[in-house]
Amino acid sequence: MKLEAAIFDLDGTLLDSMPIWQGLGENYLLQKKVQPAPGLQDALKTMSLQQAAQHFRTAYGLREAEETILSEIATLIADLYRYEIPLKSGAAEYLQKLQDKNVKMCIATATERHLAESALERLDIRRYFSTILTSSEVKTGKDDPLIYHRAFEHLGAPITKTVVFEDALHAIETATAAGFRVVGVYDETAAQDKERIKALTEQYIYSFSDWK
Repeated sequence: MKLEAAIFDLDGTLLDSMPIWQGLGENYLLQKKVQPAPGLQDALKTMSLQQAAQHFRTAYGLREAEETILSEIATLIADLYRYEIPLKSGAAEYLQKLQDKNVKMCIATATERHLAESALERLDIRRYFSTILTSSEVKTGKDDPLIYHRAFEHLGAPITKTVVFEDALHAIETATAAGFRVVGVYDETAAQDKERIKALTEQYIYSFSDWK
C-alpha cells in the first residue's frame, strides 16, 4: 500500500484510551469514596456526561451540583490524558517510519483539542502531525465525512495515496463511503465489529508492528 498522507484517529487507534473511558464512571465514584453498583458501565454507555452527572446524584446520592460533578469529571479526564493514557503497541515506531518516508500526517479526532494536545505532547508524538482536527471544531461527528475531507484538503496528497487509520466501525463506514482508503486498527472495545471492519478495510492490524 503506497501512501503519501495518513489521517489518524486518536482514541482506540493511536492511544490505548478506550478502557479508561469505559471505566470513567467507576473511577469517579471511587474517588468520591462511593461504591459503584454492578452494571454501571453498561448503564452509562448511552448517557451524555450531563445525564451521567444527574444519574450520580439520583442513584448515588451525591450532593454536589451537576455543574460541580461535570467539572470534577472533566478534571479527571484531563488528568488521564495528561499523565496516564499510553500509546498503542508499535505506534511511535510506525510514526517515525512514516516520517522517514516523508508521509504527511494529521489527526482527526472526536476528542477535545486540549486533551489530544496534552497526550500527544507527553508521549512525544505531537511533532509528527501537521495539524489536529477535532469534531467539536468541525462541528460534526464521525457519522459525517467532513472531518476526513478537511484533513484530506489540509494534507494535499491524492486520495488514492491517502490512508485513514481508524478503530471504530461507524467511523470506518463513514470514511469508506466517502471514498477513502482505510486501515482498521484493532481495539478490544470494537472486537465485536471485527469481521465487518475487515470486510470494509484494505488491511486490518492488531498492532502497528503488523503493518505491511
